[in-house]
Amino acid sequence: MAREAALAACLEAVLGSRRSANRVFELLEPLAGQEEPEHIVSAARTCSRLFGALLQRRELFVGPLPEQDASLAESYSAEDKYRIWMRHRYRDCVGCLGELMGHDSFQVKELALCTLMKFVELEAQYPLIKIEWKGTLTFPCDLLKVVVDGLLPSKEDASLLISRFQEYLEYDDVRYFVMKAVTASVGQVMQKTKERPLPFYQQNVFSLISPINMPNKESEMVKFMVKQDNREELKLSKLQAHKHVFEKMWLTFLKHKLPTGLYKKVLVILHDSVLPYMNEPTLMMDFLTVAYGIGGAISLLALNGLFILIHQHNLEYPDFYKKLYNLLDPSIYHVKYRARFFHLTDLFLSSSHLPAYLVAAFIKRLARLALTAPPEALLMIIPFICNLFRRHPACRLLLHCPGGPADMSEDPYVMEEEEPSESRALESSLWEIQSLQNHYHPDVAKAAAVLNHSLSEIEDDISGLLELSAYELFDKEVKKKAVDVPLEFEQVRGLFGKKNDIFAEHFSLD
Repeated sequence: MAREAALAACLEAVLGSRRSANRVFELLEPLAGQEEPEHIVSAARTCSRLFGALLQRRELFVGPLPEQDASLAESYSAEDKYRIWMRHRYRDCVGCLGELMGHDSFQVKELALCTLMKFVELEAQYPLIKIEWKGTLTFPCDLLKVVVDGLLPSKEDASLLISRFQEYLEYDDVRYFVMKAVTASVGQVMQKTKERPLPFYQQNVFSLISPINMPNKESEMVKFMVKQDNREELKLSKLQAHKHVFEKMWLTFLKHKLPTGLYKKVLVILHDSVLPYMNEPTLMMDFLTVAYGIGGAISLLALNGLFILIHQHNLEYPDFYKKLYNLLDPSIYHVKYRARFFHLTDLFLSSSHLPAYLVAAFIKRLARLALTAPPEALLMIIPFICNLFRRHPACRLLLHCPGGPADMSEDPYVMEEEEPSESRALESSLWEIQSLQNHYHPDVAKAAAVLNHSLSEIEDDISGLLELSAYELFDKEVKKKAVDVPLEFEQVRGLFGKKNDIFAEHFSLD
């Protein structure tokens, strides 16, 4: 309490008389970070009140700030010398707060962030930029850059502090300049790493930019921190300008190699939260091509973005179906993104113009992999294969092949072949599905038996089966009502039937 009282007295003295201006150092000293967190918090709050008041009273120098030594020249009035000197102290305070955003105590970090954003808002209202003509942009970009740099440390996870910052991104102008600051930061930081990933830094960048909500229409852009009279003349009031900055930010971020886990996070949101808000979504082709070539779950997730670019923007991807075919391995029935992968694969194989050998290769590989798949995946993949037969009647040769192989040892299909046209799928038969008719799970055996009969023209709806889990399958079996199964055609009346009754009458005590 004594320390807070001393800080309050110091604040009152500095604001009350310019003769006490030097006492501002008593307020700045605890911000150096050597004090206990509660002392730093008290000093930061006091500095917030001090410089907030000085900004409102217009007692800080406005315009390009001269060096402190140069301000002592006779060309400056006593009033200007005071304002220049106090503006330097304000700059010292901002620098200390920027460093405190990396403090060990989250309370200190949060207060430093909120104090800096308060200064951003006050500078927006009482700009320190000299307005030389009508329409001069007065947003404090340099101050906001200090905040962005504090949110993007390279040696620790700042996701909690970034989540605290999200409320400020609701301002259209703040969001615009944050995106510009992030773009500049990524360019500077990643250039020094020589393409070596920086996991913490890149994760922090993703945490900051992934929740950004872009407006859909220009009419939605109505919330600005800086109140400009002629806003319609400024770039930041145009949706096209916001899209351009948004696009440049993401392209700059994705230009550099990412940690494996971050690839997945980016690809999960790319098709919904990034591509629709880009002026030229086709510029994302390079990133998606690299991601598609990595393999595994990352390649599966890259399909979403590629689907949008191929179908909506008419981009051609060389050997696309060959790559998609080679993604089919035993893991596809077990991965977290199985539903999304098969939904997209279904769309890619929906065209009736695909050659029969290509579709047959997909059918054959899916069937071969089904031999080791879990029941919940089989209940989805069997109708999936049936739908492919309905769309491509030429492939029914796999079902009606009397002279085909009887088992795997005689099967001409080459599972290891990467080129679908060389896999010899059309020379084979679908003995794998016939094997599944003897599956231990009755629902799987029943589903596989459908191919013994002529298929209907109407496709099966597999949307409800894509996300079927083992738990749901087990739960369904448990909830089945038990049915009494008669074991004999006559109801049992006792242990020995009628003989038991005669024995009881013969030896009756009566």
